[in-house]
Amino acid sequence: MATDLEIARAATLRPIQEIAERAGIPAEGLIPYGRTKAKVDFSVLAAAGQKQGKLVLVTGISPTAAGEGKTTTTIGLGDALNALGTKTMICLREPSLGPCFGVKGGATGGGHAQVAPMEDINLHFTGDFHAITSANNLLAALVDNHLYWGNSLGLDPRRITWRRSMDMNDRNLRNMVVGLGGAVQGVPREDGFDITVASEVMAIFCLARDLDDLQARLGKIIVGTTRDGVSITAKDIKADGAMAALLRDALQPNLVQTLEGSPALVHGGPFANIAHGCNSVIATRLGLALADVVVTEAGFGADLGAEKFLDIKCPSAGLTPDAAVVVATVRALKMHGGVAKNALGTEDVAAVERGVVNLARHVENLRKFGLPVVVALNRFTSDTQAEIAAVQHAMARIGAEAFLCTHWGDGAAGAAELARAVQRLLDAGQAKFKPLYAPELSLADKLRTIAREIYRAAEVQIPPAVAARLKRFEEQGFGHVPVCVAKTQYSFSSDPTKLGAPEGHVLPVREVRLSAGAGFVVAVCGEIMTMPGLPRTPAAETINLDAAGDIQGLF
Repeated sequence: MATDLEIARAATLRPIQEIAERAGIPAEGLIPYGRTKAKVDFSVLAAAGQKQGKLVLVTGISPTAAGEGKTTTTIGLGDALNALGTKTMICLREPSLGPCFGVKGGATGGGHAQVAPMEDINLHFTGDFHAITSANNLLAALVDNHLYWGNSLGLDPRRITWRRSMDMNDRNLRNMVVGLGGAVQGVPREDGFDITVASEVMAIFCLARDLDDLQARLGKIIVGTTRDGVSITAKDIKADGAMAALLRDALQPNLVQTLEGSPALVHGGPFANIAHGCNSVIATRLGLALADVVVTEAGFGADLGAEKFLDIKCPSAGLTPDAAVVVATVRALKMHGGVAKNALGTEDVAAVERGVVNLARHVENLRKFGLPVVVALNRFTSDTQAEIAAVQHAMARIGAEAFLCTHWGDGAAGAAELARAVQRLLDAGQAKFKPLYAPELSLADKLRTIAREIYRAAEVQIPPAVAARLKRFEEQGFGHVPVCVAKTQYSFSSDPTKLGAPEGHVLPVREVRLSAGAGFVVAVCGEIMTMPGLPRTPAAETINLDAAGDIQGLF
């Protein structure tokens, strides 16, 4: 069986101009980056008019080490809809270098459902993440420079909250002291690094509607406070203009293609366990203006990525989704049913029946947003008919259909039945989308609503200091913003070992942070790191160049 890399390299990619023409992008609106990738000029979105396609969200069950194939399914579904004659655009996030060199590896789909050029997208691509990293660190440098040259704003070095960033997993950079070495080296203070995808600049980049909105949001970033608690912003530091200048070209969406020639916009990439987990608003709006259907994905399971897509991105951007697809595999459901990874190849219908409660919970949760839902069951060769039937019967009991998908091996043809089901949902127009909570709800009650309705927690543990901080955010005029929960992706609870569909648990809120530019409050629940570490055996150890200069080991 050919590997993902072998399949990708065997494919003949079309010139990006052909893909642009298929998408309805004029030649003068295309900025090529080589032969097979390009940026799309802002003028294309401005000229596209008010046409609004249908929006389909692809999400998944709580992820496991067995893999679910959410990105692969997003691509396969997009290809299948195009094959059926529905003009479809795929909108994805850009991969972070941290997971590429850490555990996960590449993030461009798999098999015959991939976006390409795979190596470029997984590594430096068009430089967007480098621009975001640079903008983040420019602000950090200007903050320290302000301290050094007299600190006229009275910024308290002990209360600086803005951290540096790097798009790499490096646990040694989580906490540090900077400015050592004497007076000419700067003002000593505690500092640290977050991974770029956790930076507020990344969140702003993905939620900004245009360049003006980008700079306005950047200016609202709170970098710290004075001793009296007065917030100091990036605009106060006079950093917002230069940061916007660094991000100007990056904010133009990236156009690539699937192996079957479908146009795909791959742009932005916040993590869903520590940020809001969705591709850029600009790319999504461009896709909706050009295509009849946009298929997009949200990070990790539906309790994280989908909830944030529906409660943060959609209200912020004025988007109205029309349907949702939940991706699952028999192997992953068996893990949720208690089977170890090394035993997944053996038939175990009872384990599937135990684990399918995780899938059912996600389907039920998405319906609370007023969305019609179908299930994509990503097939592996080890799956048995009895196991597949167990999933389909369990879904039938809650009024959902589960469609067997083989797009990894068969491309668009393997997702045709799923595509027809999605098309039926779109044609029926049954969606009655509404966010989970109203903006006027208090920040604490928004958090409790998410915990109760999505995580099925019995209690949210908000320490007095955290409650006081939430109240302070409301007094500053940020009570209307949504809440972005940072927690483990592996469980509905804050405990990654509680698989399946736990309920009645306690959600502990360790701290809250105001992302004023992004327009949400981050609630950190349980042990969650904004700078991941590398595993004992990083994927980077097996990545190398062969004699021809081709990259090996990325997949």
